Formats: sequence, C-alpha cells, structure tokens
Amino acid sequence: MNHNMTFFGETLLFIGAHPDDIELGCGALISDIKDQTRIICVTLSDNQDNPLHKNLVPEHHASMAILGVMPEYIILHNFTTRRLKEARQEILEVMIDLKNRYHPEVVFVHTARDIHQDHQTVTEEALRAFRGTTLLGFDVLRSSYGFFPDFLVEVSEAGVQTKIRALQAYQTYADKYYFDENIIHATAIRHGALAERPFAEGFDILRIVGQFGEMEF
Repeated sequence: MNHNMTFFGETLLFIGAHPDDIELGCGALISDIKDQTRIICVTLSDNQDNPLHKNLVPEHHASMAILGVMPEYIILHNFTTRRLKEARQEILEVMIDLKNRYHPEVVFVHTARDIHQDHQTVTEEALRAFRGTTLLGFDVLRSSYGFFPDFLVEVSEAGVQTKIRALQAYQTYADKYYFDENIIHATAIRHGALAERPFAEGFDILRIVGQFGEMEF
C-alpha cells in the first residue's frame, strides 16, 4: 500500500488576493486540519470598489466560519482589486509583519501559473517575504492556466463537502461556473486520482524547506 508523506506545522498561513480565493484553492484541506493546527487566513483585497460586491465581506466571514477558521484569524485588507501590483511594497510589508507575528511553518499562496495580475503579485511578494519558509501554490480554476499539481494532499470527502458549503456562502458569485459543486467535486476526484487516493487538493511547489529525520515509534 502507498503511504502518504506526513507534513505538519504549528501555524499554517494562507494568503489570497480576493475573497473566495483561499476557499477555492484550499477549502477541503483547511476543513480537515482545523483542529490540528493554527490556521491564519489573510485576504488582501475586500473587493469593495465594485458596488455589485457590497455583500462580499460578510459572505467571506461566513464562508471561513463554515471551514472552521477562528474569527481572530480571518484577516481582510482593503487593497484595491486589480491594482495590487501598484501596492507591491505595502503588500510586502504586510507579509513581513505576518511572518514576524505568526512564524508560519508552511505558507499557501497562488500558484505560479496563475495569470491574474493580483494573484501573481501575491505569489511574487510571498517569495520575497518568506525566504527560508516552505511555500505551496494553490489553484483558482478560472485563472490558473497551465497549472498541474506536483504536491497532492489527500483530503476527506467530508472536507470536500464542507468546501462546497463554504463556497455556497458567496451568494454574490452564485452564477459563476467555477462555484458549481459538480466542478469542485470533480476537481477533488481528479487530484485524488493523480495521487491514487479518493480525494485530494493539488498545489505546485514554490519552495520546500525540509529536514530528514528518523521516525519515532
């Protein structure tokens, strides 16, 4: 039987550009591990410049609550959507502050293959801010052109269903095809098939910092 590689951190930091990014990329994993580690979720833009998105902030908090993220660790900034690159230095400083405050062992950001300009900025600045830290890139389906996961994390079916319920909190995005529960479920099955597991979420490796040690029995 194949065995999973076990990884762990006392603190895991998830950084997304917009409300819904973290849930789309990592929702099942967060749901599965919420009672095993401290989870910090940081979203850089609240997307409030768009009058059609006035409900996004409460929807985001509701979505994160469904995943089980503690309220004090749901952090939402107000950088301007599609203008994150113009605030590159300020975003870098936010990330350095997160590093110094929380000392995460693993940081999850957007995949390096994402074509959205805000997503690219998040990943570029994270690579600068979190030197010496493991970084994994998550997939946001509609903008992750060319993404192929080379780090697969097995998740439970219950975690996948919780992810679907969390995304359903976004009534603002109810008509978006990538919020369709069948697509979310199918993606988890596909990544699971790549890992020869029932379900998985997939990431690309931006940086791995490891240490080999003997197993304790």
